[in-house]
Amino acid sequence: MNEFFRSLITIVSVVAIPLMFLLFLGWGLIKKVKVYEVFVEGAKDGFTVAIKIIPYLVAMLAAIGIFRASGALDLLITVLAPATALIGMPPETLPMALMRPLSGSGSLGIMTELMKVHGPDSLIGIMASTMYGSSETTFYVLAVYFGAVSIKNTRHAVPTGLIADLAGMLAAVWIVNLLF
Repeated sequence: MNEFFRSLITIVSVVAIPLMFLLFLGWGLIKKVKVYEVFVEGAKDGFTVAIKIIPYLVAMLAAIGIFRASGALDLLITVLAPATALIGMPPETLPMALMRPLSGSGSLGIMTELMKVHGPDSLIGIMASTMYGSSETTFYVLAVYFGAVSIKNTRHAVPTGLIADLAGMLAAVWIVNLLF
């Protein structure tokens, strides 16, 4: 059974992006859309948005730096470590799970450190990389994109994003424990 899941995941991971690329191009051709011109126009708009979001990026990165430097992240890890053992999550991966909703670069740094210490083919290395791919930088996304269009009231976006991150983390723990 585990071998079947590994084979299925390998096949899906190899064909997913090329298939999506071909699907978008094919759909554009069917709808008679000038795909390249639309892509270039979107890239121009993206550059304009990037300029508008720089202040929000700086504020978010400063807040993350303060959170890590204050020791609050270490304290939170110490408090939550017993709970992670109950679900089969190595405590070494907890910083990854906590940092991922805050910062892509911060969680990438944590994942790189875990890979150097434990190896990329270890349970911890595979779990950290699966967590990285199974979740989103929720607070970063909300700060940047809502800030870019001047939305002040995020309503249900924060709880929904955090629930999705939790689901991604739990799914990563379950799948890696199932396959590893």
